[in-house]
Amino acid sequence: MGTPQFAVPSLERVAAGPHRVVAVVTQPDRPAGRGQKLRESPIKRSAVAFGIPVLQPAKVRSGELADELRRLEPDLGVVVAYGRILPADVLAIPRLGTINAHASLLPHLRGAAPIQRALMAGDRESGVTIMQINEQMDAGDVLLAHPVEINSDDDAASLGAKLAETAAELLAVALDGLAADVLRATPQDHAAATYAPPLERAESAIDWSLPAGVIERRIRALRPEPGAFTLHDGLRLKVLRAALAKNTEVAPPGTVNLGAGDDVTVACGREAIRIVEVQPEGGRPMAAIDYFRGKGAARRRVLGDRADTP
Repeated sequence: MGTPQFAVPSLERVAAGPHRVVAVVTQPDRPAGRGQKLRESPIKRSAVAFGIPVLQPAKVRSGELADELRRLEPDLGVVVAYGRILPADVLAIPRLGTINAHASLLPHLRGAAPIQRALMAGDRESGVTIMQINEQMDAGDVLLAHPVEINSDDDAASLGAKLAETAAELLAVALDGLAADVLRATPQDHAAATYAPPLERAESAIDWSLPAGVIERRIRALRPEPGAFTLHDGLRLKVLRAALAKNTEVAPPGTVNLGAGDDVTVACGREAIRIVEVQPEGGRPMAAIDYFRGKGAARRRVLGDRADTP
């Protein structure tokens, strides 16, 4: 059971054998793009390529999914970023239960956005946990776990790719261990649990009064989607790439300074960041220096001020 690209390496690894995937469960096709055409999930496209039957229930609590799974008589359920909370009747069907590959070292960062929250917090390590699913969020017993280093330039895409590959390999080990009945689960330390709540739309707006390090981490955590933005001339300006600035003068938060060459720095509540790539509203990604030169380099520009707020 999975939906986004994160789940694809796990499906490919498991489908390669020796265990048989009797079906893939994913979310329904969704309208996307300017034409709002129905788009298949990445995991559905992968399943079709393998010739695996695909189930796309509109609701998991209607009984439809449970009926289909009973017909298939699965030994084990596997969840990798499905995006739905499974009801008790679904969890009870597989003979060996249902396991989940979660993108953190549990009990740290239980919840929907562990990759983004780890980057925002400045964590130096993430990882993957294979756990047994119960009716509480990410609170099941742990079968396996493996750490993954977070590099200083990792964003949600690069860290997600590393964790997806780790999940695939760890899941293969877990399936072999469960099939051979040699894998034992360990309860989590619930008192040590931390949480990774879903991203909120408001978190994409850059608050320049925050310290530079906090802003830089948030830009990476929200790249590529949903992206971090600021306001300029009454329009949204996505900040695609940024880095901590070294030597900058003191200025009010949000003040843009065009330095020598292609150097564009923005003052923050503490220190400053250098913005490298931006995307104007309705436009294409471009170098930050080109954007601001096009707006006139003779005077400073202020980002996200009240005058720019729609």
